Amino acid sequence: MRRSLRASVAVPAGTGLAVAAALAVAGICTDDGSAAGSAAAGPGTVRAAAGAAVIDSGSRQEAPALAGADLDGRPVALGDFRGQVVVLNAWGSWCGPCRAEADDLERLSRQTRADGVRFLGINTRDRDRAAARSFVRAHDMTFPSLHDPDGELLLRFPPSVVNPQAIPSTLVIDRRGRVAAAIAGAVTDEQLRPLLARVLREES
Repeated sequence: MRRSLRASVAVPAGTGLAVAAALAVAGICTDDGSAAGSAAAGPGTVRAAAGAAVIDSGSRQEAPALAGADLDGRPVALGDFRGQVVVLNAWGSWCGPCRAEADDLERLSRQTRADGVRFLGINTRDRDRAAARSFVRAHDMTFPSLHDPDGELLLRFPPSVVNPQAIPSTLVIDRRGRVAAAIAGAVTDEQLRPLLARVLREES
């Protein structure tokens, strides 16, 4: 069951979490850095928040195991944060909307850490780690990011959850390691903060 949080857009029904593949959202880059086109709503759609979809606890899917090296070559894995609420953000230094959301993400990361929230980035399609590290420094980002130069980590998610061609994308992972919510496009404090509050209120 998906619930509306704000003005709505259409996503296809009948999937665990249909977000990126069919969501008509401003502020998304394709892999060539251009703006993503919108998708028309077809028959059998449900309504979701603008740029976001939320899944009730009983309908959530387990997030895939994600592990690799961060931008400094250190090992990091999504499983390291099991038992905590995780914000998983896919970004690239080449993506304008990623730059627009970066400061909000860093601020929320610092403000919600004491509440049990951890942030993990997926730096995608930046073959040169130096460009990604420059992005991190420019936005004073303190949370780690998996380096995913070929976009392989994003392909582990079903396309109903993440469209790997549309960046940025943000997922909220609950304490049990399941996808609780997703935002397609540049995320804002106004979108993400209430989603985190909702998932934090849940029992593990």
